[in-house]
Amino acid sequence: MDVKGWNVAVLVAIGAIWFCGTTQREKPVVGNASQTGRVGALETRLAATPDDPAAVRELAQAYLDIKQPGMAIGTIERATTAVRRAPTVEHLYARALLEQGRSADALAAEKRVLATCADPSIEVPACSTYLIASATRRAEIIEQLVQLGVEDANAQPEASSLAYYNATRQVSLSVSAQ
Repeated sequence: MDVKGWNVAVLVAIGAIWFCGTTQREKPVVGNASQTGRVGALETRLAATPDDPAAVRELAQAYLDIKQPGMAIGTIERATTAVRRAPTVEHLYARALLEQGRSADALAAEKRVLATCADPSIEVPACSTYLIASATRRAEIIEQLVQLGVEDANAQPEASSLAYYNATRQVSLSVSAQ
């Protein structure tokens, strides 16, 4: 190859390296434009009213809706103690922990929800029958996950399915008169 051929080969190699080595744009945390506006509005609302459990709960729920459980956990953990202890916020916190693969911590959070709602000395209007039923059912399922040694339900779908089956199976009796 003569000098001209080498020059062309070197320029092509440099161009290929430059083309392959260019920086890529990062993917946005929120991929959907409609969700971006909603999350931004909820973040602004929370910044204006940081002591509002509903604002914390709605922002954390929005993060869970866009598959960002770490952001939901961070939002709840940065809230004041009174807001974090609200049963509805704690229930959502348990869900975020479960989605992040922290079953034992999620079980502890659900048990705190049930203990708060069962305490007769505390008058908590947020403990609806729906919340109690949901927390009870989720605690039973998470307890089965923990007993089976499953930390991340998404990483172990077979064991998660077995835990769900164990927690939700029902026994029925039939009595025959003879």
